[in-house]
Amino acid sequence: MPSRTLPVSPLNLAERLGRAARQRALAWWRIVHLAAVVAVLVLSPSSWGRAARWRMARHVVQGTAPILLGFTALAALLSLVITRIVVVTALSYGLSRYALEMVIRVLVLELIPLTAALFVALRATIPSGTQLALMRQSGRFEALRRHGADPVRVEILPRVVAGVHASVTLAALSCVVAVVTAYLAVYGFNTAELPGYTRMFGQVFSPQVTLVFVLKTLFFSLAVALIPMAAGLHESGDARTALQPASELGGLARMFAVLLLIEVASLVGNYY
Repeated sequence: MPSRTLPVSPLNLAERLGRAARQRALAWWRIVHLAAVVAVLVLSPSSWGRAARWRMARHVVQGTAPILLGFTALAALLSLVITRIVVVTALSYGLSRYALEMVIRVLVLELIPLTAALFVALRATIPSGTQLALMRQSGRFEALRRHGADPVRVEILPRVVAGVHASVTLAALSCVVAVVTAYLAVYGFNTAELPGYTRMFGQVFSPQVTLVFVLKTLFFSLAVALIPMAAGLHESGDARTALQPASELGGLARMFAVLLLIEVASLVGNYY
């Protein structure tokens, strides 16, 4: 006899939807709560003792140094390719005078900060969130509490600070590399066009655009530093398995959603 699938009752469907809504609201609340706790700890003088400074410096170096050279090379290559594409396209339409301004707006204002944040998330903060999940499952947090230490202060705060530092550092350095690469790709090793290039750069980075750029880079850094840590802190699956748990995938989805909202807000602030 062929088996028949029983229909899902409206009550069960409503219960599932309610449970899913509560889980999503709880996940967002955990991110906000962790951000508030980290902000309080950053402003607390007790978080900057000698041992805490050494631990934080170690995480900052480990989070930034291994990816700094690779991302700088990637940014230079990306800048060269995009500059050539935009310049050649502008020349074909008779818009060569606007080519470099388009490069600066597209590359420096939009692509570099987002790319830096995603690179830091994939190479630094998401692995750190997985490490937090492993430490929590192995009893590391409980051992710290038994010795009178705060796990958030000892293990999470240095990783968040390291993630923010890595994202801001990569974005700032890559923007400089992109600006230099764009100039060399168009004018070569010729300083005659430098005053006009500097003037055009100053016209693009007006006070309003500069403020939006700084805030966007900062919020990108906070998003990629905090959301993976919140997912690792409240991980419900087994992080040692090859398959990612649903909560970790949910953390990634929330991170990408926040990055997208920040990018949309920055576009509105710059162009509307």
